[in-house]
Amino acid sequence: MPFTPFHLGPALAIGLPIRKYIHAPTFIIANVIIDIEPLLVILLDLNYPLHGYLHTFIGAIIVGLSLGYIVYLLDAMFNNVWNKLLLTPGSSTCLRQFLIAGISGTALHVLLDAPLYYDIKPFYPLATNPIYYSESNSMIYITCIILGIIGLIYYVHIILNKQPRM
Repeated sequence: MPFTPFHLGPALAIGLPIRKYIHAPTFIIANVIIDIEPLLVILLDLNYPLHGYLHTFIGAIIVGLSLGYIVYLLDAMFNNVWNKLLLTPGSSTCLRQFLIAGISGTALHVLLDAPLYYDIKPFYPLATNPIYYSESNSMIYITCIILGIIGLIYYVHIILNKQPRM
C-alpha cells in the first residue's frame, strides 16, 4: 500500500470481531508496523529497497512474534487504554493470543502489498514475487476501503452496545 492507513481497514474489520480470541490492539498495530521499513528508507534516504526484508513472510513472522511479545510485556501498562477503547473484551489474554495477533497482522500486511509491488519478495529467499499482479491495485484499494467501512461500523456497534460495568 502506498498509504499505510489503508491497512487499518482490514485490521479493524478482521481484528475487532475476533478480539475475544486474539489481542486486537496487537493485530491492528501489526498491520501497519511493517511500513516502518519504507518510511525509514524514504526519511533517511537509505540505500536499501523500499520493500525489503520486512515485506517478506519470514520478516513479517519475526516482526509479528517480536511485536506480540513486546505488547504482551507492556500490556499491564496499556490494558486500561485498550479496555476504555473497547478493543479488548476485558478478560486477561495469554501470550499465544498476542503472538497470533502479531504474526497474522504482519502476514496480512505482506499479503495485501505483494500483489501491488513487483519489488516485494514475499517468499524470500525466492527472488520473484509470484503474487504480483499489476492490475490488482484498484481491487485491493477498494477492498481495504470497504473493510475499513465495515470495521468502523462494527466499532460503532461495539460502542453503542457497551454493557455498563458494575
